[in-house]
Amino acid sequence: MNQTSSKGDVNAARVFRRLKRLVRANWRVIVCASCLAVFLYLLDEVLEGEIMRLDSLAYSLIVERLRSDALTPVMEGFSALATPAVLVVMTLAIAAFAPGRRPGWCCAVNLVLVAILNVFIKSLVQRPRPEGFRLAVETGFSFPSGHSMAAMAFYGLIVWLIWRHEKDRRQRNLFTIAFGFIILMIGISRIYLGVHYASDVLGGFCAALIWLALFTRLGAPLFMDESKVTQG
Repeated sequence: MNQTSSKGDVNAARVFRRLKRLVRANWRVIVCASCLAVFLYLLDEVLEGEIMRLDSLAYSLIVERLRSDALTPVMEGFSALATPAVLVVMTLAIAAFAPGRRPGWCCAVNLVLVAILNVFIKSLVQRPRPEGFRLAVETGFSFPSGHSMAAMAFYGLIVWLIWRHEKDRRQRNLFTIAFGFIILMIGISRIYLGVHYASDVLGGFCAALIWLALFTRLGAPLFMDESKVTQG
């Protein structure tokens, strides 16, 4: 009985290790497929012109319940982290201090291309922005959120660079959590400020994750050290 149980545990461990290796080897495919499915679902709902339940729930929770005079400047600060001025300054800092052959160019090209992609998708979908409860002035269409796409693409690329160059696992995990929190809060801030629906933010995150998976495979290695091109 014990031998049978032991063999079962060994087989389960082997299956788990194989599955783990399979996921690690194909994480880009998994990310792209998952995000594409969510994005297409959101796009279909948006094109129908109805306000989704997701949007109504987010409005009720974030706008109606969380808004306060004390929290608004905090949300404005998070939103500012995805503005062109801040991203340009951070790109220059990366160019000056980050390792790799041309990390600044890597971040700059990534940012420019994802911005073009965002404008292209918005021009096709042409979803109007929310009306009646804005705390910020914005123009242009709503889906997908440009701030959310820029945040995920830019700060997500920084996380990729950190995992590529930082050898300390604790530091990698700490920075990943920190930048993940920043990305999340930028998206929430856009809902809080009333300039995007929740579906705009989620759609922006999904589109940027697909882009980032492709860019880190095909584009970003061209800017990094030749010895590390095959990593990540």
